[in-house]
Amino acid sequence: MEKPASTRQLKVAREIQKDLAEIIRAKGMAAFDGALVTVSEVRVSPDLSVAKVFVSIFPSEKQEPVMALLEENNKALRGELGHVVAKQFRIVPELVFLLDTSLDYAQHIEELLKK
Repeated sequence: MEKPASTRQLKVAREIQKDLAEIIRAKGMAAFDGALVTVSEVRVSPDLSVAKVFVSIFPSEKQEPVMALLEENNKALRGELGHVVAKQFRIVPELVFLLDTSLDYAQHIEELLKK
């Protein structure tokens, strides 16, 4: 069973979520193949070295190409994040992008309920 996150982990995760969302928003939809990319959640490892970044992508048809773009630009995004959080963090965590499928799940449930 996984231990609940510490207060420090939660604070670091919130800061990364806010700053990364702003970096992605500033790049605009054009940078992500016209898709809307939202940072829905960030979970940080206990040693603060890895951040799992959950993103939701709309429309869902663009999920694969956008995930590939995020992975391709991982180093650059981490670098930009480093500039923003340099004063707050000693190390910038490694970013691991994961797809947040909760919106698709909710849409699927909604469609089932309509029948």
